[in-house]
Amino acid sequence: MIDPAIDQAKQAAREKVWALLHDIGAALPPGAHGRIPNFVGADLAADRLASLDAWKNARVVKANPDPAQHPVRIQALQEGKLLYMAVPRLATPEPFYLLDPAATTEIKTVTTGDGASRHAPRVNLDQMRHVDLIVMGSVAVNRRGVRVGKGAGYSDIEVALLTEAGLIGPETVIVTTVHTAQVLDEALPETEHDFSVDVIITPAETIYCQPPRRPGGIVASHLTVDKVRAIPALTRYVE
Repeated sequence: MIDPAIDQAKQAAREKVWALLHDIGAALPPGAHGRIPNFVGADLAADRLASLDAWKNARVVKANPDPAQHPVRIQALQEGKLLYMAVPRLATPEPFYLLDPAATTEIKTVTTGDGASRHAPRVNLDQMRHVDLIVMGSVAVNRRGVRVGKGAGYSDIEVALLTEAGLIGPETVIVTTVHTAQVLDEALPETEHDFSVDVIITPAETIYCQPPRRPGGIVASHLTVDKVRAIPALTRYVE
């Protein structure tokens, strides 16, 4: 089980960043609290990401479905990259949407959560290609690459599933695009199931983080029975 003190420390970091984004007017509607914040300058962060060699060399990208990373997802399809997005809560046996630039002309629509659900096919892990680059949304991150999400834990499970399936490895680059205010100087808590990001991109700065830290796969002891039952793809790896 996860130490409750770690959960409390992560929540404190979330509350700090959500309040700060609100106070400085950097959070876009419907606001930051309780979610991966959409932020002023998200399009500029996407442009900065697109200038990196790791992005240019990537042919297959996995990205989160949140509004803050919508410019990144649009950029991926515009550049002809194959894109995977998670099905909400990983709740189907096929836990990812496949967004193929060769199969759509409605890029701005299909790269939204609702658009993907209506227009993109779902795929299971056996149908997926190896992922070159992962784009994550974050609530808070520090310069060591320690990332805090909104608290649901699905991003960690996605990375663990892709690791178990051999679809990502040490060569897969993990990046996050955030507002400058989301980058904290202090230490942030980590657990065995947490992964680090390799690169943090803000509208004004690119931060390279070392060393990379990845879980070896699913950490079954950190999953509740209800969580395993709710995510069909987990049954393959968790007894």
